[in-house]
Amino acid sequence: MSAAICWFRRDLRLADNPALSAAAHQGRPVIPVYIHAPEEAGDWAPGAASDWWLHHSLTALSNALADCGLTLIIRRGETLSTLESLIQETGAEAVHWNRLYDPALIERDKRIKQSLQARGLTVHSHNAALLHEPWTIKTGTGGDYKAFTPFWRACRRHAEPAAPTPTPALTAATPTPASTALASLNLLPTSDWTGGLQATWQPGEAGAHQRLQAFLDDAIAVYESGRDRPAVEGTSRLSPHLHTGEIGPRQVWQAIQTQLARSNPTTQAGLLESAERFLSEIGWREFAHHVLFHHPDFPDYPLNARFADFPWQDDPGDRLLTTWQRGETGIPLVDAGMRELYHTGWMHNRVRMVVGSFLVKNLRLPWQAGEAWFWDTLVDADLASNSLGWQWVAGSGADAAPYFRVFNPVRQGERFDAEGTYVARWIPALNRLPAKYRQAPWEAPSAALSAAGITLGVDYPHPMVDLKASRQAALAAFAQIKKPD
Repeated sequence: MSAAICWFRRDLRLADNPALSAAAHQGRPVIPVYIHAPEEAGDWAPGAASDWWLHHSLTALSNALADCGLTLIIRRGETLSTLESLIQETGAEAVHWNRLYDPALIERDKRIKQSLQARGLTVHSHNAALLHEPWTIKTGTGGDYKAFTPFWRACRRHAEPAAPTPTPALTAATPTPASTALASLNLLPTSDWTGGLQATWQPGEAGAHQRLQAFLDDAIAVYESGRDRPAVEGTSRLSPHLHTGEIGPRQVWQAIQTQLARSNPTTQAGLLESAERFLSEIGWREFAHHVLFHHPDFPDYPLNARFADFPWQDDPGDRLLTTWQRGETGIPLVDAGMRELYHTGWMHNRVRMVVGSFLVKNLRLPWQAGEAWFWDTLVDADLASNSLGWQWVAGSGADAAPYFRVFNPVRQGERFDAEGTYVARWIPALNRLPAKYRQAPWEAPSAALSAAGITLGVDYPHPMVDLKASRQAALAAFAQIKKPD
């Protein structure tokens, strides 16, 4: 029986993997391959944190396939020619992969499919990453959605997502094609800054399911009340696993439904509320892909065209941007978030909104600068979600926050980190300061600062901007582009 190639991309799992199941159909030998060609993503080749994750995720996938008697073939080079070489070496007659939705990769995959089909191969792409394909959810007039709530309602009117499928029975193709060593891809940094990532994450399919189970055991029941508090493990932290396809949204969906079915009737109402809120976050991820598919320039250009003329502040030498990146702004909640990001490759979503608002509105720097920094430092750097998040906070995107909504990081900290626990965790210099002053140490009496051993400007920076004055400057800048709709 002729072999089939399963081309792994961002679907690094065995269970509920439609391309793998199709390749293995009727016991056909499978050639699993990963092709490293980051340049084919155009301007959005993965960043350093994503590369670190990919190295470890590929290691986990390779081990899982080995347990099934298969070898993950790793190749590096232009994808089409690499596939053609592999087909010639093995005599494979079919190629399967799961779809990606980044604009440059959509165009690449179309060209590959057309070329291979022209050679007489059976070529199929599948959906492993989304509950609904971006083109299947339409407005009443057949267009795309610009607001999340009606989009998610339309999704919920569709049939329930299909049940996830188990790992298929796998048969290895012989002989095994040659493979390059994973280390030769140079995904790991030459200077080791990844200690915090290693301590925080377990990339791979097994790690994804452990993370999901921990969320179901400990956090889902209080997700509605805990999701906005950065000091507690109140969210799923599944985003990097979903991005790399170590777990799929159908699997998450089914796990939530199973949890609801098994719940105690006396607590089911509260659990249902939390579960619905969490599933809407899965919906927000779907919405991000919907917007990106219909607006392929979304990562680079504002969806609301008038923001193209926004008067951003000059930043000679990137002084303001670098201070923000380093978490040295003198605004504790902002600095805590930026330091969490650099240490763990992740940041709590509430804090993402705060640090984003501070960059775009208080510093009046372009949202694209923040988007690029997140792209390089986040382990869950996803083109659709990252673009949607930054355009949301800038006020220029789909279902965006109004531009005049400027998050006050002090008030946000007082509301969602009332004891200053999160701030103290990431800014140890402030941990001896009484909680009521941790969100705004410049307001603390001299005696309190002295007792805590803090000299502002030495142990912790003075605020780089005045929050009130910079907010007013942002609103004045917005007024320059404001036009009647």
